[in-house]
Amino acid sequence: MNLLSGQTAIVTGGTRGIGKGIATRFIEQGASVAIFGTNPERGNEALKELQVLAAEGQKVSFYQVDVGDAKQVEASMAQVYEDFGHVDILINNAGITRDNLLMRLSEEDWEQVININLKSVYNTCRAVIRPMMKARKGKIINITSVVGLMGNAGQTNYAASKSGMIGFTKSLAKEMGARNICVNCVAPGFIATDMTDALNEKQKEAILGQIPMQKLGQPEDIANAALYLASPLSDYVTGQVLTVDGGMVMY
Repeated sequence: MNLLSGQTAIVTGGTRGIGKGIATRFIEQGASVAIFGTNPERGNEALKELQVLAAEGQKVSFYQVDVGDAKQVEASMAQVYEDFGHVDILINNAGITRDNLLMRLSEEDWEQVININLKSVYNTCRAVIRPMMKARKGKIINITSVVGLMGNAGQTNYAASKSGMIGFTKSLAKEMGARNICVNCVAPGFIATDMTDALNEKQKEAILGQIPMQKLGQPEDIANAALYLASPLSDYVTGQVLTVDGGMVMY
């Protein structure tokens, strides 16, 4: 069953890790996908891999764009609408970390994280919301983090950006509910990506000690949650935070 047949999705940060996993799952479920990223080499490599999965009639494209830059987002979104005709699903997944204790955290590292992780959500949502309102349908899924729910030492900037994303999501869900536009969050726990690969064994053991299931998640776990929220299966779900963390955060 193709849950997303005929749909067009934008996935920011879609060239690797969780974003690429979401793009892959959506293509497998019949969607056409536009991936946003800043690295052209990685983007074109991901594009080749994703295009192999696409069936006849499905489009897959890569756009080099800094999602923290409002003008770049506006131009890229206009190009997506020209290339694809419509956008039904927006996945805000782009994100960076610049970790440090607050006393050592530079203003530049604060601003970069807030800009890429949070301001980007404002930029992309603002660009798609009018067409979605006109169509009276749409799904917006913001990839936050369990850190936005519980905090984490050395990540005041990252936690603030991810917590802000949750507040943004709930507010936009209230604004758009009457227009049949669902806005939700997925909050990943520790997922096996390039970021976790860089951890040493002691750090990994400490993380696993916090997870009842005693294992890291996979990008596919987040992709499946995003698929649920993007599909008709969740048409009466909005303003929610779906944690996918092996039981790490329970509330």
